[in-house]
Amino acid sequence: MSEVPVQSRIVVLVKQVLDANVRPRVRPDGSGVDLANLKLSMNPFDEIALEAAVKLKEQGEAQEVIAITVGRGKAQDTLRAALAMGADRGILVECEPELEPLAVAKAAWSVITDLEPVLVIAGKQAIDDDCHQTGQMLAALLGWGQALCASRIALSHDHAEVDCEVDNGRETLRLPLPAVVTTDLRLNTPRSISLPNLMKAKSKPIDIVASSALEIDVRPRLKIVEVREPRVRSAGVKVETAAEIAKVLKELTVA
Repeated sequence: MSEVPVQSRIVVLVKQVLDANVRPRVRPDGSGVDLANLKLSMNPFDEIALEAAVKLKEQGEAQEVIAITVGRGKAQDTLRAALAMGADRGILVECEPELEPLAVAKAAWSVITDLEPVLVIAGKQAIDDDCHQTGQMLAALLGWGQALCASRIALSHDHAEVDCEVDNGRETLRLPLPAVVTTDLRLNTPRSISLPNLMKAKSKPIDIVASSALEIDVRPRLKIVEVREPRVRSAGVKVETAAEIAKVLKELTVA
């Protein structure tokens, strides 16, 4: 675990999403979720990815952690939070439209190829669209190996050993570096941001790159037909015995 490339660098993808504690509301025209005047935060799975990268650096397995986000200018707030958590610098690929996972992967790919990291870590999915696609698409664009839903990451000088959460338990993958890893909830608990680190983050650099300068195709491939509120659930029924459960289920079946 100690023989790490001298210029080892870890890139973390972070996304700004509606804060997990805020109730989403649908736009009146049903075109999507209304984010106006609502609190935005870093995607919780990306917080776990960033915590993993910072810990690897603290353990001497990396020398630099770079946070990258793709979005509007206000996404800099999320990058500042990433810097306060321990990232060394940030990169914002600025774009106005809401991008689909393939476009985000292309934008990240175009930046990452110049950075030459040993590892890219991302949350397994974002809580706003739950697509669970960007990490896989990025690995394909880079031509690197990938491990998904990681609950443990260990680096050596030329490979990563990753425990992945799968449907029937857990599997361990050994990947040659560089590689892409997406993170699951069991990997760690992200640290809280202290006031001193929040102040230090203000002096850390953030580079802004216009997506139009990357010469990538970010046109949407999908069309949103309608976004609607979930149906209101009816009150549940409390039962005491198995016989009562059977009776309720029978009545529901008849209805």
